[in-house]
Amino acid sequence: MNSSKKLIIIGFSGFAKEVYWLASRLGVTVAGFLDDNDSVLGASFGTAKVLGKIEGWERYDDCQFVIAIGNPRIRQKVFKKMTGTGFPDFATLIDPAAVASASDVSVGPGSIICAGTVCTVDIKIGAHVIVNLNGTIGHDVVIDDFVTIAPMVAISGNVHVQSLVEVGTGACIRQGLVLESGSMLGMGSVLTKNVKQNVVFFGNPAKAFKVIPADEAQ
Repeated sequence: MNSSKKLIIIGFSGFAKEVYWLASRLGVTVAGFLDDNDSVLGASFGTAKVLGKIEGWERYDDCQFVIAIGNPRIRQKVFKKMTGTGFPDFATLIDPAAVASASDVSVGPGSIICAGTVCTVDIKIGAHVIVNLNGTIGHDVVIDDFVTIAPMVAISGNVHVQSLVEVGTGACIRQGLVLESGSMLGMGSVLTKNVKQNVVFFGNPAKAFKVIPADEAQ
């Protein structure tokens, strides 16, 4: 995050308010929120207001942006909407209470790493990833773009989390596994085998629960 620039938060959900708090911990000024929900236009949190809809982001092109929307598919759609009309400057926000090696952990633009996250060594985190509170990410983990990791998730070493995956609160993932693109792991689940593309896994041990319909997977 370029602390000399103000931040625009895309979205006005509860998580967006948590991102406001994260930014304040980094000493970053939030200029406002953008959200397509008409009912929140003009609403405020802290010192920032909902300034307008997302399509108007170019009016604030002197700011940096972060998409604070938990659903990875919606987050990707918003990203495509914004980049279809220009070149937004996306911030990377890493809470000061997150622990990560500067030399062994890479984090892509637009990603949000929340307080209490511990990243060990040789970890690659892609763009527009959300890693929520108090999780652990082991050695040699690769997390692709537009992934959402909920609070208190434990990811063991050599795991590959592909794009658009969602991992629910308190889930545990055994070492060496692959979660294929668009899959979901339910909260509290213990994953002991690979997860196929666009499949929901749930339970302890986690088992296939359902296939995400094609129209929802897009």
